[in-house]
Amino acid sequence: MTLSRTVLLASGLALALFCGSAQAQPAAQGGKPMMTLQMPATPDPARVTLDPKTTALIVLDYVEDICNSQPSCKGQMLPAMTPFMERVRNAGLVVAYGTREQNMTKWLKEVAPAPNDIKIVNTAQDRFYNTDLDKALKAKGITTLVLTGWKISGSVTYTSVGATLRGYTVVVPVDATSDATDYEIVIGKYQILNQNSANATNDPLKPKASTLSRTDMITFQ
Repeated sequence: MTLSRTVLLASGLALALFCGSAQAQPAAQGGKPMMTLQMPATPDPARVTLDPKTTALIVLDYVEDICNSQPSCKGQMLPAMTPFMERVRNAGLVVAYGTREQNMTKWLKEVAPAPNDIKIVNTAQDRFYNTDLDKALKAKGITTLVLTGWKISGSVTYTSVGATLRGYTVVVPVDATSDATDYEIVIGKYQILNQNSANATNDPLKPKASTLSRTDMITFQ
């Protein structure tokens, strides 16, 4: 399958990304022909070693209402997240949870909050927006974040942007996040690596940028 970026020229400039063969849209179907560009390949996940004293795990939307309707949440994300969460707890990392108010009591039991964990009720996909997350993390000396949860092209992407804008170094384990379609997964990975503080080649732990990794490729000092 070829991944292509499609640029549609109409009354203005609109950008759409799609999965499929590169193909021009006949003018007879309305508007001007589409121009296609190949989507850059996603770099392989990187191995990283993190300092537990300055690293926090961020858990987004591992909740029943979402995961019951998204097969990849319980089928892919949860099997990766469950043993990783055990390693995180054993290493003594700060753990922070974010979801909407109606879901705060509906966390999946395998990865549910402990009494002393940070809990953020959010109203936006960027969990730093209009919350005390930044204040709570910096009060504990956190400089590096591991972002997990639903979904990679939504809350994980936008929270990674919010984090790097605030000076955090970010790690996203790709097996502990997902999306509804392959299309959205590819877009999410691309956006995370090419956001405000870019790391297009996925250099491990580039400061104040995001790195794509995997739960079994993350170790703690």
